[in-house]
Amino acid sequence: MTTTSVPAKKPGGVRVGVQRFGTFLSGMIMPNIPALIAWGIFTAFFIEVGWTPNADLATIVGPFIHYLLPIIIAYTGGTIVYGVRGCVVASIAVMGAIAGSDKLVADFNATLPEGASELGQVHMFIGAMIMAPLAAYTMKWLDSLWDGKIRAGFEMLVNMFSAGIWGFVMAVVGFYPIAWLVNGLMSTLSNAVDFLVSANLLPLTSIIIEPAKVLFLNNAINHGVLTPLGIQQADEQGASILFLLEANPGPGLGLLLAFAIFGLGAARASAPGAAVIQFFGGIHEVYFPYALMKPAVILALIAGGMTGVTTNMLLGGALRAPAAPGSIIAVLLQTANGAYFAVILSVILSAAVTFLIAAVILRASRKRDLEALAATDDAFGAAITQTEAAKGRSSDALSNLRGGAATQAGGGVEPAVMTEREVKSIVFACDAGMGSSAMGASVLRNKIKKAGIEDVSVVNKAIAALDDSADLVITQNQLTDRARRQTPNAIHVSVDNFMNSPRYDEVVELVRDQHKDGA
Repeated sequence: MTTTSVPAKKPGGVRVGVQRFGTFLSGMIMPNIPALIAWGIFTAFFIEVGWTPNADLATIVGPFIHYLLPIIIAYTGGTIVYGVRGCVVASIAVMGAIAGSDKLVADFNATLPEGASELGQVHMFIGAMIMAPLAAYTMKWLDSLWDGKIRAGFEMLVNMFSAGIWGFVMAVVGFYPIAWLVNGLMSTLSNAVDFLVSANLLPLTSIIIEPAKVLFLNNAINHGVLTPLGIQQADEQGASILFLLEANPGPGLGLLLAFAIFGLGAARASAPGAAVIQFFGGIHEVYFPYALMKPAVILALIAGGMTGVTTNMLLGGALRAPAAPGSIIAVLLQTANGAYFAVILSVILSAAVTFLIAAVILRASRKRDLEALAATDDAFGAAITQTEAAKGRSSDALSNLRGGAATQAGGGVEPAVMTEREVKSIVFACDAGMGSSAMGASVLRNKIKKAGIEDVSVVNKAIAALDDSADLVITQNQLTDRARRQTPNAIHVSVDNFMNSPRYDEVVELVRDQHKDGA
């Protein structure tokens, strides 16, 4: 059995640490976006100012956001860290944080003079993101202390009581220090946002957010701060402008349109298709290579972002719930009643401003860019590679931008997959087990079906969910080492592009040959 893959680099530094932190937060939030969407639908239809007010159904809204959402976020985070035991203990722990927060709010309101404005409930989204890994990691550590030391016949007793007792302990921890910490943190962050809004300084956040997006540092900002604060604000006011700070597709669209008209070479040729993917598909990462290829255009993105935020501030643009992915379709579906004009105008103006400034930058450097293009025909490919390196992993949307560049450049295909192991189960794995791995699995599944092979399953999973049932695991090359540690006995195949890799044909040929040989 032999495989060949490109060894993954092991970057370090603060940026990579922030990326990993943001990835972990995304892992807890992203799988639960459907629940946030469902909550947004309930609020859109049934609250007092909704499209179809219904006092009975509106009673679902409060418990949904206050209990269900934090608990399933904790459940997801606990699962990532320590499977079923981790998710159960994490869910118990966050319930303590919710109750502790409610107690703090009630005690505070009891001290207020009659007629004073009372403090509203603090929703434990940040509490869930703290308690989940804390509870799951400590449960995992405790289990390691008595692993292999339990007398036969007492395993279930010890496992059940240890998880229950530790869940009780972590709920108490959540009730006191964590609830106090999160309530104080949410109060501080809310006051900071209120100050920025009242001082008309909220557009300045684009100075941080737009460069952070290009460097893949946005997850920590978006899921760690903006989403929890936005949900808190939406619960109190019905909608929040914070959901639009990062999700606005306007700046990315403007940049891609500028490259489509004033760009050169492969960047110009691929920009129109990338614009469609970014604006309607919501995959913002497709415009990051363009910004990295010409860093000066980040100024255009910042200006476009500030324009969009300013427009929404002045006209009351806001969303009821997070727009994920950041597609114009998702944005419009989550737009609050009466805010459609503001939101649509903010997207148009932010795209226009970004386009105009980027066009000036591209035109001003056109002569120099033509000389550089003559010197190397792979400048855009290098920018894509730089983007993938900044992100720490590859992406279907980014890889597709290369088109046939690799073939034109004479790039070779890695040696064929060779193994004596019978392949019955093929798993595509990525960070979250969604998106890119699902698309890759669909492509290979169709190839295997066309080859007339019927008894081979092709599925997609998160790397953390891989187990020994997988015979062959396909990952993006920078994730292969992680997947190999998770399933050391499986065959591992590395690819650059989940959507269109020549290695898929090698895998199909391998499986077909096994069937011919009567495997």
